[in-house]
Amino acid sequence: MFQKLFFELRDAGVPVSLREYLDLLNAVRSGVADYRVDDFYYLARTVLVKDEKYLDRFDQVFGHIFKGLEKVEANGDEAEIPEEWLRKLTELNLTEEEKARIKSMGGWDALMETLKKRLEEQQGRHQGGSKWIGTGGTSPYGAYGYNPEGVRIGQDGNRNFSAVKVWDKREFRDLDSSVELGTRNIKMALRRLRSFAREGAATELDLDDTISSTARNGGWLDVRLVPERHNAVKLLLMLDVGGSMDPHVKTCEELFSAARTEFKHLEYYYFHNCPYEALWRENRRRWDQTTDTWEVLHTYPSDYKLVFVGDASMSPYEITYPGGSVEHMNREAGSVWIQRLLEAYPSAVWLNPMNESHWGYTTSIGIVQQLMEGRMFPMTLEGLDAAMRVLASK
Repeated sequence: MFQKLFFELRDAGVPVSLREYLDLLNAVRSGVADYRVDDFYYLARTVLVKDEKYLDRFDQVFGHIFKGLEKVEANGDEAEIPEEWLRKLTELNLTEEEKARIKSMGGWDALMETLKKRLEEQQGRHQGGSKWIGTGGTSPYGAYGYNPEGVRIGQDGNRNFSAVKVWDKREFRDLDSSVELGTRNIKMALRRLRSFAREGAATELDLDDTISSTARNGGWLDVRLVPERHNAVKLLLMLDVGGSMDPHVKTCEELFSAARTEFKHLEYYYFHNCPYEALWRENRRRWDQTTDTWEVLHTYPSDYKLVFVGDASMSPYEITYPGGSVEHMNREAGSVWIQRLLEAYPSAVWLNPMNESHWGYTTSIGIVQQLMEGRMFPMTLEGLDAAMRVLASK
């Protein structure tokens, strides 16, 4: 059984060496585990796992072998489908052929001009259909319908993530920095971005210097202090909130909490979909208390590391066109503001919580990747590790 544990850990990608396996056998022979499964679990984990990022894999393999738990296959994840999703599926069901027959209305200008005319012509609520502003139809204007390029009006959230503009005022929630992480692996990944320095008042005991100074002083105690040692890296965090980011709130809260712990010099701002001329610190005040993006650019020097966090899933107009924002008429395109931020902070990355295998299906993600010059990483442990390496190298 011990051999099975060893080989299955290797098959699962946990780098277990023969030396560590022999150490485990010697510890068992010495009675360290005391014939209890829990004791053996902690012993085996201590001896065989040398990196925290492999703890989850170890738990799965150990549970499969010693506790009769079913092993989780790589592509066998199961998820409970929310009842709300099933209910809204009944609002409109179209075949792929029917969806393919729905044509885009000819670009941004034509879409907005047609909306203006519809607002002037329509006199009341409309249900279904392909023209009027309503619900459950194929019109590009309204809610709970399907159109590959439309203006969402009166809907409580995203369904197809393809709206060009959203005519609803929505309230987003601040990320909670007090959330306890389910794993310390995010913190471990962030620690690659460390540059320690001692600054400020001398408050920490320097033991080596105290001993040397006391010896030179003929045995009379001479206490020596040094400034506290802390991470000197400065981090500027830009967080996308609301809309398609709602399913990723928990992951972003964990990242935010870890960053607050690891970096003494941390500044953060929120944006929705794409950064424009204004950012904000509190989502409940985002309509009446924003910070000019130019002010941010002139406040924080270029030695700050810039990290965008967002799924980059939006209408391409939001990035490439003036007036493309889903919530206001922006004078300059989102790409202009992204480029300004990158010029001000050359050491920058973009963390995307969406599954990397889905990136190629969203046009806006490709545009942001180009703007970031390929520095977009998935919000996985491997992605975080790679992103921190890039930031540390600049």
